[in-house]
Amino acid sequence: MALPRIAVEEPTIKIRLGVNTSPFAGKSKASKYLTSRQLRERLEKEATKNLAIRVEPTETPDTFLVLGRGELQLAILVETMRREGYEMQLSNPEVVTREVDGEICEPVELVIVDVPDTYIGIATERLRPRRGQMLKMHNPGFGRARLEFRVPSRGLIGFRGEFLTSTRGTGLLNTQFEGWEPWGGPMMKRPTGAIVSDRPGVTTPYALHHLQPRGVFFLSPGADVYEGMIVGEHNRPNDTDVNAIREKKLSNIRNHGKDENVLLAVPRSLTIETAMEWIDGDELVEVTPDAVRVRKIILACNRRPRREDAIEDNQAVG
Repeated sequence: MALPRIAVEEPTIKIRLGVNTSPFAGKSKASKYLTSRQLRERLEKEATKNLAIRVEPTETPDTFLVLGRGELQLAILVETMRREGYEMQLSNPEVVTREVDGEICEPVELVIVDVPDTYIGIATERLRPRRGQMLKMHNPGFGRARLEFRVPSRGLIGFRGEFLTSTRGTGLLNTQFEGWEPWGGPMMKRPTGAIVSDRPGVTTPYALHHLQPRGVFFLSPGADVYEGMIVGEHNRPNDTDVNAIREKKLSNIRNHGKDENVLLAVPRSLTIETAMEWIDGDELVEVTPDAVRVRKIILACNRRPRREDAIEDNQAVG
């Protein structure tokens, strides 16, 4: 009697991986592979030995569609390629859809959460806007509870990091592919905008100090930036273009108390996974052997389309 064939779970997340087109492309000393041919050969090699990874061509020859079983698996692949000397740029993760009986369907996953009793409400609250439906809750009385949710795969993009932060690292999260269900419509996106550099140069403490009230930064003073590179997360929904390389104007007059202390908050460090989860549809992650940066797809400030809320905000300010 023949044994049944082992079924491999279908990919649920896809990203666009392409050649690095930023002004810093090829400037890293550790970079070895920069061309689309080298990227395609590496991705095809990975797809032959990893059954959960699929590689498909796109409308442009220097960009490839990579499908996997979650953003963590795709981030591990990109990290491996980065350590081998590859440079690339990544789009934001999207869910893989399929047509079932003439209807567009999206993947759904079973999410099992194990948290202390004090974080039951927080875990439920975090999954509600992501269309999570609680199926079961079990509390054996030992200080921890186990919750089961049914959540669309796109609702889990970026949730793992948020979950660990909300539970202070004490929560356990496990997901399992559950099936397909009809497309549920639009879902929540990143509620904050981006702080974008409007010119190339080197960041200064003076500039970052005066920009601190606008949000959280991703880099420290002395970092090289280019026009269109995202330097931080805005605390409002709209994007803002800033001069992150501004220096203090020096004069020959010195008054007591004129100089101020420059105190900068510790910048938020971005990994490949957190950067992929953070970016929006008009942004990319630039990955080189020695750096992970986030940028806008259109670098020039005067050519970049604005969000509607950004236009309304500017009109209100004006």
